[in-house]
Amino acid sequence: MKNHPKHCANKHSINTTELTKKLWFYFSTLLLSTLSLIFLVWLILHPTKPQFSLNQAVVTQLNLSAPGPLSFVNSSIQLTLQSNNPNKKVGIYFDEFLLYASYKGEKITPETSVSPFYQDHDETNLISASLVGTQQPVGPSFSYVVRRDQGIGRLVLNFKVLGRLRWKVGTWVSGRYRFIVNCITVMPLGPIPSPH
Repeated sequence: MKNHPKHCANKHSINTTELTKKLWFYFSTLLLSTLSLIFLVWLILHPTKPQFSLNQAVVTQLNLSAPGPLSFVNSSIQLTLQSNNPNKKVGIYFDEFLLYASYKGEKITPETSVSPFYQDHDETNLISASLVGTQQPVGPSFSYVVRRDQGIGRLVLNFKVLGRLRWKVGTWVSGRYRFIVNCITVMPLGPIPSPH
């Protein structure tokens, strides 16, 4: 009895399902191995966020406009921050570094940009900036709050940093990550010049 042609075709056909399974297994193993290696390197190096502290803040000007529905403040602050990279094997590129001062939740200076810089591993840098606010709009109660704190004799200022950084390990450089820093200082507050 002769074999039907379809029997012959079945004997010599390539099993595509088995080939697909093998390729899928190969690529998933490769992907899993790569991810495990990246995770292992990350775990060993474990980049720690940079640490910031307020080194010096000097208020050279703080003038208020007359109280009313629209209030403005003129301010000038010399600020020095200390930045420390605590990592032993990881450098940091600071691509964006914006500073501003606020008081009681009111922004009293616009954002001031610091030039991008690189911080090597286990390095400390001083970052100086001049924060100047001219006719910065504030809420109508701002003048009252400042005068009240003047009676107490102290001023609580908040300095905020908004930025983006990249990690550097050897020749590898990561993508950009956002970071936010808040530094609070209590300063003596003397007489506020009267508006003209």
